[in-house]
Amino acid sequence: MGCCDDPTEAVKINRTDVARIQQQYGDLLRDLFTSDPEKVMLKQLNEANTYLRELAAVNAHYDSVREQAIKLLDKDSLAILQKIVDKQAETHIGKIAQERIEYLSSKHGLLSKIFG
Repeated sequence: MGCCDDPTEAVKINRTDVARIQQQYGDLLRDLFTSDPEKVMLKQLNEANTYLRELAAVNAHYDSVREQAIKLLDKDSLAILQKIVDKQAETHIGKIAQERIEYLSSKHGLLSKIFG
């Protein structure tokens, strides 16, 4: 017996997990078709992983979604934030990204002074 998952073994999926995922997918589609898509995206953004948040920060159609995504990014996403600033420095989104960079830099600097 090994300590790790064997990548050559087929993934075993529990039926209740499949049913739960199908329900979540159905709920998402229902919300997209019957609600305001912008509100649905903002709700989903809070549960999204870092990659999806970065994608939303760079490419989302709604500025409110882009703003929220930028505010949710952490220091691991500084390169993405800088990319936004470089491309859109004079826009509202570019300014929000710059503010986030400054906040993360000062927060990181303060923590390194305390613990460093």
